[in-house]
Amino acid sequence: MSKPVIAIDMGGTKIKIGLVQEGAVLSYISVDADSGKGLTPKLPVIKGAVENILSQHNLTIDDISGFGIASPGIVDSIEKRIISIDKKFGDAPEINLEEWCLQTFNLPFFIENDARSALIGEWKYGKANTYDNIVLMTLGTGIGSAVVMEGQLLRGKHFTAGVLGGHSVINYQGNICNCGNRGCVETEASTWNLPVIAAAQKNFTDNQLALHQIIDYELIFRLAEEGDSAAAAIRDRSLQVWSACAINLIHAYDPEVLVLTGGIMASNFYILPFIRQHVEAHAWTPWGKVRIEEGSFPRTAALLGIAHLINH
Repeated sequence: MSKPVIAIDMGGTKIKIGLVQEGAVLSYISVDADSGKGLTPKLPVIKGAVENILSQHNLTIDDISGFGIASPGIVDSIEKRIISIDKKFGDAPEINLEEWCLQTFNLPFFIENDARSALIGEWKYGKANTYDNIVLMTLGTGIGSAVVMEGQLLRGKHFTAGVLGGHSVINYQGNICNCGNRGCVETEASTWNLPVIAAAQKNFTDNQLALHQIIDYELIFRLAEEGDSAAAAIRDRSLQVWSACAINLIHAYDPEVLVLTGGIMASNFYILPFIRQHVEAHAWTPWGKVRIEEGSFPRTAALLGIAHLINH
């Protein structure tokens, strides 16, 4: 049996620190990301969480085979650095994470894009494990994507292949995105832009939605069910946006299966059937229907994926 590994999933809202062995997450700790303040202040927190989780399992660092990070942004998995990141953890490209890992833990270091990591987790251990052509789409703080084509994980010459689905343009007259483009999928329907999206609703101040300081999709779906017209309009528009993104990804990469994952999928009873119906009606796939599945590991796929990269 291979040694366990330490796996980190750097989400925009939460950072997960996990202990993973043989395709199973033995346990993980979740801490607030505070991603707008950068990654540097979180490194001591990550170190403390690792020490805590090792103590819980009566392990020492000598029992661990490697340390991996699943990071948002464009990641050079060969040079082991974050090339560019979209507003979250803005200082990360300047940090030598491999050096920090060696100095802090003296462990081999690995890093990969978080959506690619999640796709590997679903491909090797989840519902996509019988397919060689897969697109994964993550719905969370932002919108991520990743691709396996003909049994090969797509990375590309500059490490951007397959991962910029959330920055495909679906409204060329839309608002400016964090990435600098206009009308991206993320700008039109993602958690980080929900306050702007909500405030733009014509009837926003007349609805319950306006009374909440923190607006997320859990709130949007709940209030929409309760009859809040602003929340219902945002929900319905977001479903259309995500469906359009799914079709763009299907047309670009010709998958057998599209896997949907991420925090927003807690509302899967709405999202999954809507996207399935929309794709079946509008995607140009004369060979048949793309299977659309919810991920097997909505919270831990990226931990499983980065751990797999460490051990293989």
